[in-house]
Amino acid sequence: MRAATNHAAVLLAVAAFAGCGSGGGHAAQRGRTQPAAALPALATRAPATGEIVLRGEASPHTHGPYAFDGRYVVRFEQYAPEDPDLDFTAQTPFSASLERRRDDPRGAVELVEAAARSGRKEVEIHGRRFVDVQFGDFPYVVRFTPRR
Repeated sequence: MRAATNHAAVLLAVAAFAGCGSGGGHAAQRGRTQPAAALPALATRAPATGEIVLRGEASPHTHGPYAFDGRYVVRFEQYAPEDPDLDFTAQTPFSASLERRRDDPRGAVELVEAAARSGRKEVEIHGRRFVDVQFGDFPYVVRFTPRR
């Protein structure tokens, strides 16, 4: 009986030790406790009238639909909170497109296909569209700014 009690005490101690410190690390990985300084500039500024700002932690992910009407400057930025100096040119290219229907690439318009920290493109968009982020290994921000 004493051996079973000692065994149970050891298991409880190991379980308690394994839980120590793990809560904060997981929350930080999900980005919920990320300091504003770790976020790129595209994510920290509040959207202006007509702007659409999307954030994601991982891909693939489909956002929307959103109503577009006109010319937009589309900017993206991906970031690595654990390594702010990461060279994205050696990473998987970040890839995103506009789709008329969720998960339907027919007639999709490419927004981004770049192994880079950031980029921009100007596009004409009319109607409701989904933003489909197909590839990317890091958290990202995509900002649509209407041209005035």
